[in-house]
Amino acid sequence: MSAEQNKAIVRRFLEAVDTGDIAILDEFVAPNYNDHNPPPYPGLAPGLEGAKQAFALSLAAFSDFHHTIHDQIAAGDKVVTRITAYGTHTGELIGIPPTGKQVTMTGIAIHRIANGKLVEHWAQIDAFGLLQQLGAIPVPDQPGA
Repeated sequence: MSAEQNKAIVRRFLEAVDTGDIAILDEFVAPNYNDHNPPPYPGLAPGLEGAKQAFALSLAAFSDFHHTIHDQIAAGDKVVTRITAYGTHTGELIGIPPTGKQVTMTGIAIHRIANGKLVEHWAQIDAFGLLQQLGAIPVPDQPGA
């Protein structure tokens, strides 16, 4: 597949995930999917099933969850995407009770595509910033920090 086709797969994947339909992952993610930076949810299964579990937990924690793609670069079988995720914290997240806060989380994801499916994923996300928004980590220069 061309670099442009691979970029389109990642774009369609993120758009599909934003619908909240976990089953859509079957269309985009290979059964042997390897997430090198999985979310901090204990006990996730490997591969496609783990990806489904992670998305289900994230969607349960954040209503109106969606992504915005800012940039994409592709070379060979890899696509790099700079994204921002948005949502309202309406469910528990790794032991943090719902706050009702609207949050944003920025990140950069790298996906490797083979035979039209995502087979590997690496990511660097601003989890620290997310935890600050949820009040789990104090923000410097604020009362009580």
